[in-house]
Amino acid sequence: MSDSAADEYSPRVYSPDDDHNFPDEKLNTVLDFIKADEEITTYLEAQNVNAVDRMQYNDHGTKHIEIVRNRALRLYNLLKAGDVDFNGARQQGLVEEDESVIIALAATLHDVGHVVHRDSHAYYSIPLAADILDRVLPEFYDVAETVRMKGEVLHAILCHHTAETPLTTEAGVIRVADALDMESGRSRIPYEYGGRGINTLSSQAIKSVSLQSGDTTPVMVEIAMTNAAGVYQVDNLLKAKLEDSGLEEEIRIVALNTNENHEQLVERIEL
Repeated sequence: MSDSAADEYSPRVYSPDDDHNFPDEKLNTVLDFIKADEEITTYLEAQNVNAVDRMQYNDHGTKHIEIVRNRALRLYNLLKAGDVDFNGARQQGLVEEDESVIIALAATLHDVGHVVHRDSHAYYSIPLAADILDRVLPEFYDVAETVRMKGEVLHAILCHHTAETPLTTEAGVIRVADALDMESGRSRIPYEYGGRGINTLSSQAIKSVSLQSGDTTPVMVEIAMTNAAGVYQVDNLLKAKLEDSGLEEEIRIVALNTNENHEQLVERIEL
């Protein structure tokens, strides 16, 4: 994750060696497998060709996937600590340790549809991810479990797109985590290509994003902005992902303007 390295409560990356609020042995085994899988790693590289090389859009390749997966697992850990119910695995008759596997696989594969086209990529991701899951899941699950896991992972992938409504908490986590890849360095490519639209400029204004336990909600997302342009990134893009995610009451988002060099139009906004 790209949370502050100095914040011991918001580690930058998911670490298998850390203590978590969920059973993680199966997750760690699956992560080792997918990180070493040639087909998956090639997809993560190839999906950036349309997004970056051809459309000069933000990075949606390997780095984006690492950030989204780490943030998704961090969100999951904090929500579990807050006793939030995860219904995806449970309603399929799967076990608690499968919740994090659903989240990790969906985060890893949610953007593979970019190899077809950036536009409508969530829908292209479904058949491509389904083929990958048909190969990967039997390494860890029997036939019946594979079918149920596959359905839950694909649901979460589809619902990272705001046009679709998540029906599980696992899917809601993927939807929100996808929107939290927003720091200034993440819009470097379109900015260097001359992009000066509000999406690029607002992303340039986001200094950092940190996830931590909240006082009134299980999760508090704190966003540091260097100028008021960052409000668009928070209020329009992140808010759109949070709405109808099923996690609106569980996640508090606070954005702070950290620029003290001039009079500030916006000092703080909260969702």
